[in-house]
Amino acid sequence: MAYPNQRNFRGPRKPEYEHALNDEIRVPEVRVVGLGEEQDGVFPTHKALAKAQELEMDLVLITENANPPVCRIVDYKKFLFEKKKKEKELKAKTAKTVVKEIRFGPNTDDHDFEFKLNHARKFLQEGSKVRAYVHFRGRTIVHKDRGELLLLKFVQELVDLGKVEALPKLEGKRMFVIIDPKSVKK
Repeated sequence: MAYPNQRNFRGPRKPEYEHALNDEIRVPEVRVVGLGEEQDGVFPTHKALAKAQELEMDLVLITENANPPVCRIVDYKKFLFEKKKKEKELKAKTAKTVVKEIRFGPNTDDHDFEFKLNHARKFLQEGSKVRAYVHFRGRTIVHKDRGELLLLKFVQELVDLGKVEALPKLEGKRMFVIIDPKSVKK
């Protein structure tokens, strides 16, 4: 027995295709594109369907909101394949930002500072962002000025490889600064 507030576990019925095809197009006339300059134009829907059947392809509704709606005569499975391929290529081309973290204490020695500075240089040359922070434990929070000076010195050393997003900022027990790489060398 189904109760009024009970959800349907199968959810709403998903359309089989994301575009309207052939007989599903319910408008009197459509603009057909993609056949060639001399054959493109506005046709009654039944003539556009006949042309698609003659070519043994599908009439696909591309833009529903245009006046008249825009259709294309293509092999629908091939059309979907090409569309997915383009989306995949675009996704692969988008730059992925990687943020590397470097942790300091307020009493970090010079040798440790240089060691972590070299790591930061390598990260910036790879094209990653660097988030450097000073973690204050217990009563070391009273030495906020030491942490800030350490981060400013760190930023000053990396000024040739990166630019600072913002000055050192304290959040809770951490004071941090984020450095963007200036240029990415592959």
